[in-house]
Amino acid sequence: MIRRKTIQSVSLAAGMLFLCAAMAQVPAGAPAGTTGMCKDGSYTSAASKRGACSSHQGVQTWYATSSTSSGGAAAAAPTPAASPPAAQPAAPAAPASPPAAAASTKSTNTPAATAAPGGGPGLVWVNKPSHVYHCQGDRWYGKTKDGAYMSEAAAKAEGDHADHNKPCS
Repeated sequence: MIRRKTIQSVSLAAGMLFLCAAMAQVPAGAPAGTTGMCKDGSYTSAASKRGACSSHQGVQTWYATSSTSSGGAAAAAPTPAASPPAAQPAAPAAPASPPAAAASTKSTNTPAATAAPGGGPGLVWVNKPSHVYHCQGDRWYGKTKDGAYMSEAAAKAEGDHADHNKPCS
């Protein structure tokens, strides 16, 4: 009876040690509230692992605990233990700068903060790579990376088409 309890206790302790060692720690260079790291090196603060890095090639490492149920800002606190941080920063430290750049360049759903100089009544903004033109007042008007202002007739003559096939005039 005593031997059985001893074996159970040792097994339980070994399991707890394994779980503690297996839990990933948030790297020192990660932004506040980070819950995971995507395969492209960017970080996420999503509340759940499901879909957290869907547009970043998937989740590489999940830092949040499974009991995290509040918002998305809660994450497993990094421990000051010597061995996990010494082994972990080698991989995340190198892509610390590129994730910020990757996150800003991969965001295709938000236009640039300010429109390109020029434009005005009677002119459309033509996105050169996609051959789509945007009317004045559209959220993309003058804000795509590679484009130019021109008349709607000139845009049509070049073979460009209206955004969602809704002409300006």
